[in-house]
Amino acid sequence: MTFENDSYEKSDSSTAVTGELMTDSDRQSHKRAVLEHALGVPFTNNNTLRILRNGCQIFPAMLEAVRQANERIEFLTFVYWTGDIAVEFAEALAEKAREGLCVRVLLDSYGAATMNDDLLDAMREAGVIIRWFRPMATWKVWRSDHRTHRKILLVDQCIGFTGGVGIASQWEGDAENPEQWRDTHFQLTGPCLEGMHAAFLGNWVDEGRLVEPDLMSPVSLPEHVRLPGSDIFENVTIQVLKSSSALGWSDVATLIQALLFSARREVRIATAYFVPDPVLIDLLAATVARGVSITVMLPGRHTDQRVSQLGGEDGFRRLLDAGVTLLLYQKTMLHTKLIIVDGELVCIGSANFNQRSMQKDEEISMVVDSVAVAERLNADFDADSEHCEPIDFTRWTQRSLWQRAGEVAMKPFKQQL
Repeated sequence: MTFENDSYEKSDSSTAVTGELMTDSDRQSHKRAVLEHALGVPFTNNNTLRILRNGCQIFPAMLEAVRQANERIEFLTFVYWTGDIAVEFAEALAEKAREGLCVRVLLDSYGAATMNDDLLDAMREAGVIIRWFRPMATWKVWRSDHRTHRKILLVDQCIGFTGGVGIASQWEGDAENPEQWRDTHFQLTGPCLEGMHAAFLGNWVDEGRLVEPDLMSPVSLPEHVRLPGSDIFENVTIQVLKSSSALGWSDVATLIQALLFSARREVRIATAYFVPDPVLIDLLAATVARGVSITVMLPGRHTDQRVSQLGGEDGFRRLLDAGVTLLLYQKTMLHTKLIIVDGELVCIGSANFNQRSMQKDEEISMVVDSVAVAERLNADFDADSEHCEPIDFTRWTQRSLWQRAGEVAMKPFKQQL
């Protein structure tokens, strides 16, 4: 789905409520209505959200929830590699299976390919049910290129986690040095878990297998689940979007378009991989042209995907010329996935601002309608900005021939990045 810029501007600026211009509250309701209309997914109320910054907060919260599980655990991840945290997660999941809980683990067969076989064997022996999403050794090569990039942990169907973090040593610590990645994850309760469970279920049955009866049971929603710790926000309104890895334009791309069209003052983007296509580059430029400030924060010298960087850099001149601010995070690898619109709406989840997330991979995204959450994440964005270097337009236009050659070489492969 695409949007016409002129028609949207007219509806946003001239829509009247009882004959008067819209108030801030009216505009916020209008933004939600635009997103619901564009994506066909309603917002849910009465959710609780906890912000977890870096592995030092993320992993203890996830492991605590796993160890306190009473009925079942469902875990889906793209990355499960090596390190102490990989062992700790495998042992925690295996222990709950030995206690008699139903523990399901779904791993992407590409992203988790290097996982230690000993950990897989130990979990299976304990009774953990393990499946691989779209095994690479298949004659259906067109399916192998479409991965699940989702990160979902559901415990007893009453506590959930999602965001950008994978299970590997790179995410341990507090992003204090280049060996510790910078990331943000979220702990959630409430009706939004239904959308998270649907995303897990859709990938779990991808190979066409029958669904286990208990998986089809509705998500239990206790009246109130207390989340421990700080940075907790209650009564939050959330929209959950599970985009599928079909050929062509996905719901993630539609979501990003809708967020940019809804912006009136400011858009702040943090992403691990920034490879927009020409349509989105033009949309970013057009959004700035109508008076919206746009800042994009992406990895600098510390990155695990230099090829992906090159794939996005050929669009930098157009963006800089349009007035988009580009910041390179220099402290460590930036893996955060975040879009903040007007200090009101926040898009979180597993999707990057790249063509794989928008055209090829299965993702989970959430739009959080909360000024308080946006304010808290804006503070994190400000703190991260202190470790960034802006890209200067003049210096960028004078970049080396080697740099330009690399950008040209990556053009045929941008849909893979």
